[in-house]
Amino acid sequence: MKRLVSVFLACLICWSPLQAVSAEPMRRGLFVSVIQDPPVLNGRQSILQLVDYARQANVGILFVQIYRANMAWFPSTVADMAPYKTALNNVGEDPLALLIREAHRYGIEVHAWLNLFSLAENANAPFLKKYGLSILTTNVHPKKRLADYKIDDQYFLEPSDQRVQAALSLVQEEILRAYPSLDGIQFDYIRYPDTKPAYGYSPDNVERFRKVTGIKQFNEKTPAWQTWKREQVTLFLKRLVRQARELRPGIHVSATGCMPYARAYYEAFQDWPAWIDKGIVDFVTLMNYSTDLVEYQRWVGDAMGRVKDDGRVNMAIGAYKSSGPVDIFSQEFGICEKSGAGACVAFHYGSLLDNQTANQFFVNSKR
Repeated sequence: MKRLVSVFLACLICWSPLQAVSAEPMRRGLFVSVIQDPPVLNGRQSILQLVDYARQANVGILFVQIYRANMAWFPSTVADMAPYKTALNNVGEDPLALLIREAHRYGIEVHAWLNLFSLAENANAPFLKKYGLSILTTNVHPKKRLADYKIDDQYFLEPSDQRVQAALSLVQEEILRAYPSLDGIQFDYIRYPDTKPAYGYSPDNVERFRKVTGIKQFNEKTPAWQTWKREQVTLFLKRLVRQARELRPGIHVSATGCMPYARAYYEAFQDWPAWIDKGIVDFVTLMNYSTDLVEYQRWVGDAMGRVKDDGRVNMAIGAYKSSGPVDIFSQEFGICEKSGAGACVAFHYGSLLDNQTANQFFVNSKR
């Protein structure tokens, strides 16, 4: 009888839900940016070298930038696909399709990384040519020329503009239809500009705010105005996620988030803890680029304290800021690995190749 009871208890332990959700080994991710010169996707050999590098460094996820400044490294009808045509000619086949195929040979996921509301410095962006300056977010100061709309050396689209949302939704649709084997899609720059945060004053956005809230006079300290802008960002994110999951059930959908939290919530108008806790996205990658170790660790702890599931928070570590006699990158990576985050993500591949100390750590310290 005692033996039967023991076997029964052993079965219960084996089938316990707690066992099913035990922590997985820390994952590693790597951002691959098109600002690398030349972009990785521009050459067959560089694509194969990236996959080999990821394999050596035990990288599980590649976040590959294929949309930036309204330029496309994929076939597109709404973005400038001159970069795609160049890459296609150099590689001899679709470069992202090649990367996905080669990465999958080693069990490496490929997620498309999209810069949404930033046009960078692209004054010739197709969106601008089609819709004009009214699609750009603005502050209350008069604007006479395109350069007057620059914010932190970038042009920012107005997140609430329905034309912008429709166009960016089409960008996503083109990607998901073109690459059925893509593992995930990550939305970056899904926010308002946070440099001197006083934006959102495009005529359409202001008119809609007044109509919905009944508030005629407001300023940056008006709570309803702050809430409105935060809601515009989240509503568009929901729209993109819904579209992605309809087109590709099971695809991983994520977003990037600003750090520290106060910057994200009060300046960029991102509510990334809600995006996680409400299941809007599968995970958020937080751009934690402080070079102060104490500050970095404080930001990590603060972020983990704001969500219900630490495993749905990725931490990005800025290799591009790691230079000098002290290797900040390796120390911050170590903090991330002990934090309980879902993944530690290096930003970015080109910076690692340029930084011998950080590069050696990343490749040789694989778990």
